[in-house]
Amino acid sequence: MIPYKHEPFTDFTQQSNVDAYQQAIEKVESELGKTYPLIINGERIYTDDTTRSYNPSDREETIGYVSKATQEHAQQAVEAAKEAFKTWRNVDPEVRANILFRAAAITRRRKHEFSALLTKEGGKPWKEADADTAEAIDFMEYYGREMLRLKDGKKVESRPGEYNQYDYLPIGVSVVISPWNFAYAIMAGTTVAPVVTGNTVLLKPSSNTPVISYKFMEVLEEAGLPKGVVNWIPGSSADIGNYLVEHKDVGLISFTGSKRVGTDIMQRASKIQEGQNHMKRVIAEMGGKDTIVVDDEANLDTATDAIVTSAFGFSGQKCSACSRVIAVESVYDKLLDRVKAATEQLTVGNAADHNNYMGPVIDEKSLNKIKDYLEIGEEEGRLVTGGKVDESTGNFVYPTIFGDLAHDSRVMQEEIFGPVVGFSKAKDFDQAIEYANDTEYGLTGAVISNNRMKLEQARRDFLVGNLYFNRGCTGAVVGYQPFGGFKMSGTDSKAGGPDYLVLHMQGRTVSEHL
Repeated sequence: MIPYKHEPFTDFTQQSNVDAYQQAIEKVESELGKTYPLIINGERIYTDDTTRSYNPSDREETIGYVSKATQEHAQQAVEAAKEAFKTWRNVDPEVRANILFRAAAITRRRKHEFSALLTKEGGKPWKEADADTAEAIDFMEYYGREMLRLKDGKKVESRPGEYNQYDYLPIGVSVVISPWNFAYAIMAGTTVAPVVTGNTVLLKPSSNTPVISYKFMEVLEEAGLPKGVVNWIPGSSADIGNYLVEHKDVGLISFTGSKRVGTDIMQRASKIQEGQNHMKRVIAEMGGKDTIVVDDEANLDTATDAIVTSAFGFSGQKCSACSRVIAVESVYDKLLDRVKAATEQLTVGNAADHNNYMGPVIDEKSLNKIKDYLEIGEEEGRLVTGGKVDESTGNFVYPTIFGDLAHDSRVMQEEIFGPVVGFSKAKDFDQAIEYANDTEYGLTGAVISNNRMKLEQARRDFLVGNLYFNRGCTGAVVGYQPFGGFKMSGTDSKAGGPDYLVLHMQGRTVSEHL
């Protein structure tokens, strides 16, 4: 087998790649406005009630109309998944892995098409969309290889007169609730992980980006996935989300989204339902309030690039985005001036235009939430740059910096999920680490310093799941930087890492007396 190596990003300095991406956008545009069915046990089911998916760069442009599942559909999907599990659990892990490898190859051949759809439906600028699709390919390739590594279990000791084996069994019916911000990568990764480990799946995609998810279902079918192994049931949390989480026959729930929804899922999943004979397992990634610490011995060019990229890439709509900067006071003013100057060079507009660094935020609800925080920021600190929105045609928020904030102010504590970053000063590095840790979240963080002892201090004391030195706090690569945090950021599941697939299985010991 070819060793794992992550999917390369497209070089858009090459005109041929620009032309190919533009052609992919035109292809996506030629297919806009279609109606998409549910997929349950391989059957297409159209419903009268649909969700309109639209382009957040241009709200008048309809991506498609997607059927909405009812509780009756959800129950139908559970029954299909239960039935498919009887056979899928016994399929050779190598066969399951090969389906993932083929799905990755299909996606690779259609890479620009998927990225262009991310640009249209998710509002992702070209580079961000390209990275999203590449990560989806990475998840399929990596988890396929990981299953081959785990398929025979792990070595345990045997004594004279006995033979002991330790292996893994799939859990059963899984519910995957995927987010809109990595509409292909996380959606695909959280789906294929339970699939390759022998589970069956009910996939509930985000209502903001369902068409991308439907196209992924077509990829899985083309790759040879048997019917019923993944059932595609878009719908609202009120209609089917809570129903599935609480269902007695669901054994595993994989969720990516807000802390509020994630903690609600944890509570609902902990209740034992009548007829339930297992403890539900929950994998949750619930967001962050991520800090870049800048030391007085930092390279300020490195710090500036790290902050701007991490804060404003994809309009700050990443759980790993830098929304807090804690700078030692001796470099605070100089750093703030540099970040302000770099930020004011960024372009904002329709994501389909290759010249725009930033596109829109995802929807009106998100836009209104960010507008509220812009007002809060002006009350709590000093508006350095930005603070403007343009909602005439799309959901555009200009990159915004607030300075002179208290480290425990609302802007520095609450997840905004938009292109807003706050700056606070610390008297020294010790206080900077203290302030960085003073948040309920623990997802990502970065430290910019040329002092090795301070970096080692941060390695020991900065409590986040993904810690980066002298670079930004976004951009984890599958297989290279396993991703996931703790505290209120989630269950530290470490997606794209060597411990992730095990979360989708049950360990079993078999001991034979000889």
